[in-house]
Amino acid sequence: MILGVSFDSVESNAAFAKKFDFPFKLLCDTGRKVGLAYGACTDAKAGYANRISYLIDEQGRIAAAYPKVSPAEHPGQVLADAARV
Repeated sequence: MILGVSFDSVESNAAFAKKFDFPFKLLCDTGRKVGLAYGACTDAKAGYANRISYLIDEQGRIAAAYPKVSPAEHPGQVLADAARV
């Protein structure tokens, strides 16, 4: 399962998903709690999240962390890592 997390509102995330035909669920983290816990921001007042990813295994453990994500290369990298988990 792939989930995205955004600091945006439900309405903004829905508009984004519709506009770009985004096939994954987008979770709203308007309070920045997930962003702070996973290192996507360092302050609860952050205007935006850093673009990072985590591969989480079936037991809920972090199998890989990607502190800097290149949108063009990232999907292939995650798929290759997931095949090894």
